[in-house]
Amino acid sequence: MTNDFLTMLAGAALAFLVIFAGRHALKTLFGIVLPGWLMPAAIGLAMIGTAIWSEYSWFPRLRAGLPETAVVVLTGQDTAPWRPWTYVVPLTVRAMVIDRANLRAPAPGVTEADLLLLQRWAPIQTVAVAYDCAGGRRADLFGGASIAADGSLSGATWQPLDPGDAGLRAACLGG
Repeated sequence: MTNDFLTMLAGAALAFLVIFAGRHALKTLFGIVLPGWLMPAAIGLAMIGTAIWSEYSWFPRLRAGLPETAVVVLTGQDTAPWRPWTYVVPLTVRAMVIDRANLRAPAPGVTEADLLLLQRWAPIQTVAVAYDCAGGRRADLFGGASIAADGSLSGATWQPLDPGDAGLRAACLGG
């Protein structure tokens, strides 16, 4: 959040410098005097524009920083009345990622993965999940839940998944 604030201030400073230099050049070279409201309006628009750019570029910048083995399995968009432009283009504010480099096979036909929950302005959360590749099911492994070597699940229940589920594809079929 601090980075976003500093970026917004840098955008405001750049707008100030451009308008200041433009006003001075126009007055000196052509005798044109720009209205006084132009400076604060340009600074305000630059701050709003920088904030919007930062919000919309968050997820693409995050995705670009992920390793090649990471697969985004789900994203969440959001709209808000104080950001009316999000009704036209919804804002991506969260994502679920599986890093295929960290997959484990606790039993035949079962893959265990760490599901990374990423959200704007929030720390990364990790949830261990197990995928039954043959059965097309998922179990969340928290609160002492585990998979035995024979593939039996204790402390959790299998949830059926759609065969096209992105998490199932990432964990079992390579992406």
